[in-house]
This record gives sequence, C-alpha cells and structure tokens, in this order.
Amino acid sequence: QVQLVESGGGLVQPGGSLRLSCAASGSIFSINTMGWYRQAPGKERELVATITNGGNTNYADSVKGRFTISRDNAKNTVYLQMDSLKPEDTAVYYCDAQGVTMDFMDFGSWGQGTQVTVSS
Repeated sequence: QVQLVESGGGLVQPGGSLRLSCAASGSIFSINTMGWYRQAPGKERELVATITNGGNTNYADSVKGRFTISRDNAKNTVYLQMDSLKPEDTAVYYCDAQGVTMDFMDFGSWGQGTQVTVSS
C-alpha cells in the first residue's frame, strides 16, 4: 500500500502564492511520475502538472509560467509552487504518484485532496 498526504492548501487573494506538498509513504521501491491534478465544482478533474523521476516536467497551458512543480526523490515528495494565483485556480488539488512497490508491483495512488481558494 502506498499513501499520499497533501498539505499547503488554503485561502489566498488574487495575485498571491501558495505552495502545496505531497509526501508518499508505504511499500515503495520507486516512483516514476508524480503529479498534481485539480477539480473545480461542477467540472472534471484536470491535469495541472507532472514530473518524472528524471525531472522532466509537463504543465497545463493554463498554469504555464505561474506554477512550478518539483520533487525531492529522497523524500518521495512532490511540490507545487503556485504564483500569480487567479480566482479560476480555485479547486481541490490532488496529488498523484505512479511507481513500483517493494513487491515489484505497479501502483498508482491518489491523495485525499487539498482545497485551494483564490478570492478577495
């Protein structure tokens, strides 16, 4: 079993910044890709950003230039630095990790989500 625990959400004014963290724990041999997704009320979950264990990143067009994804492989942790936040960034943000367990089984896990609200 692999568990993901997110932190760092909250309420911020437009133009402000937040930093999300997500730590993976459990029977982990390796983590290939970690990422962030978000879901706004009444909308489908969408990709925000992903990062491979080699450091290759991918961003949704809507967040390019404003958000930065990074990871600490030694800590099995992924971060999302969110700057110049807009009201349309308001959503529940979910962390995702895909990798291999100590039993050499593929896994894919989601965090419980953290609320980000951008409002004045």
